[in-house]
Amino acid sequence: MTDRTTRDARLAALAAHLAARGFDVDLTASGLQVTNPRVPGCCDAVVMAGDLITCAPRKSDGGRWWFFTSWREPIAPTDEIVNATVFILGYLRRRPEAQGARG
Repeated sequence: MTDRTTRDARLAALAAHLAARGFDVDLTASGLQVTNPRVPGCCDAVVMAGDLITCAPRKSDGGRWWFFTSWREPIAPTDEIVNATVFILGYLRRRPEAQGARG
């Protein structure tokens, strides 16, 4: 299996998990574009909360394949799909403190 085929297969598996939870996903040549259609983005230029997820071998983990955020923060090894999904769901959802105080 080539690196590109390995990368695409692992991102496609993650995409299936995220799509099942209502996220919009698009596998592109650059990686997996993930957006949460229920959460507004950070500014006028970003309509929905989202990120471009990539995967690659992680040298500090013996070359094991990992998912990464667009700013190269490691998410989880690619064989830990549930952990990666939970991580992404967590940072692409509205945080309670951002919703305002309820009284």
